[in-house]
Amino acid sequence: MIKVSSIKQHMYCPMKLYIKTHVDASETKDYQLAIEIKKLKIDIQDLIQKNMRKVKKEMVLSEIENVLSENIDPYIKSTSNAIKSMNIGLEASQINEIIDDAYFNIKIIALKTKQAMTILDKHAFEIIDMFFPNCMYSYLIKDQSLGVIGMCDKIEIVDGKYYPVLLKSGTPPVKGVWDSDAIELVANAILIEEEFRNDVYVGFVDYEKIRDRRPVVMDVNLRKAYFNILREVKEIIDNKKKPNVKKSPRKCEKCEYKEIC
Repeated sequence: MIKVSSIKQHMYCPMKLYIKTHVDASETKDYQLAIEIKKLKIDIQDLIQKNMRKVKKEMVLSEIENVLSENIDPYIKSTSNAIKSMNIGLEASQINEIIDDAYFNIKIIALKTKQAMTILDKHAFEIIDMFFPNCMYSYLIKDQSLGVIGMCDKIEIVDGKYYPVLLKSGTPPVKGVWDSDAIELVANAILIEEEFRNDVYVGFVDYEKIRDRRPVVMDVNLRKAYFNILREVKEIIDNKKKPNVKKSPRKCEKCEYKEIC
């Protein structure tokens, strides 16, 4: 089975995928750490959603922030300690960044919740779907026909329609989304279509650094591009085809395989 993560690696550098698959097949600690941090951020969002059910319309903004913040600090600390015990390099600066992001997000949600409760004259638990649609996190899907397996960061379900969502912590482009993000998103969309027998017309990339959600239309051109890349990935992984790539000083200098490439 081809992993969606392998498709992402190919988009970054086909040669890196080749070396990782056929020279150094072990998972890197950086990749493991990124997965654990993403899980932690998803759990924090889930905690905020649960806390929101206790928010009342008569509360002032500071009270709402306090309610939304309940159990956030202890959870981040306990989970961070658990990640550190895996010896995969979680640093204090990364923990502080996670905490800062969580409380910044809480302030935004608190403000929007207060405004919505005031306008609609309802408690938070009555309007929670406005902020947290019915969704599934870290959903593993296998497509036997294509031979692809992937973990969808988030799948939102609205009026019976399924919307894949990527959660990205990196810096976004000025407009739109990165090509690699679009390909990863359409890969998830096709997995969702096979799993739930439900057409997916649009997905979203959440660039967490600037709190911006950007839509991506699952059109024919994007799907064709995905299948072309999937064929190339299969050639590298299954047939050990060595790719021809152009050197990129920006990427190559940071690559852990630069000495053997």
